[in-house]
Amino acid sequence: MSKRKAKKDDGIDPNAWLATYGDMVTLLLTFFVMLYSMSSIDSMKFQSISSALQTVMKGQGGKSIMEYNMNNGDLPIAGKLVPNSSKESNREQIEMIDNMKKLISENELEEIIDVKEDSRGYIFELKDKILFESGRANLKQESLPALDTITKFIKDLPNDIIIEGHTDNVPINNSKYKDNWELSAARAYTVTNYFTEIKGLDSTRFYPTFLGDNHPLENNDTQENRSKNRRVNILIKKNDVINEGGAE
Repeated sequence: MSKRKAKKDDGIDPNAWLATYGDMVTLLLTFFVMLYSMSSIDSMKFQSISSALQTVMKGQGGKSIMEYNMNNGDLPIAGKLVPNSSKESNREQIEMIDNMKKLISENELEEIIDVKEDSRGYIFELKDKILFESGRANLKQESLPALDTITKFIKDLPNDIIIEGHTDNVPINNSKYKDNWELSAARAYTVTNYFTEIKGLDSTRFYPTFLGDNHPLENNDTQENRSKNRRVNILIKKNDVINEGGAE
């Protein structure tokens, strides 16, 4: 009876790599499920991301998940697709302010009109001395070129326009206006009427607002400060702001 030579065992398991591979796949799937649970993507985007993941898992070429998101204008943040709109919004705001300042500079109106911005929108701030005589709400003839310049700027904008009348805190009581509330209201309506009735702009876009002396820019302790508080603001409302009156 012949003896068979025992096969030498080298101690290496050829299937050992399966455990490591299985762990890697499990971790990837867990990570993907976690991202998906945090996201708010639609079914088409989910399908595209899923396909990209499968391609990567199979070792095939193609777009990665990061490439898909960025090429579609989305920023992947913690698994959530966020539209890349903040930079565009900032650019629009900067462009609007730059255009307003350029308009004022080209027409040499810096002495009577300031350009400002607050959370509600973009403001042409007109000093009352160019618009009205003291205690009155009739537009001065010399104010019309300034208002015509602003008319050309705002006429084709889709934004709503808020016209704010402001006064200082010096009490007024003449035959026409019993207090600063009435004076600021009359001035706001006069400017609004000029845009809508005289210049023919869409009246549904305009919201006259009277604020009296409730929102001063400076303390009403000197003549210079009081003159800064007497003003009319032409506010170009940002499209994402709910209509409301009020000061900056």
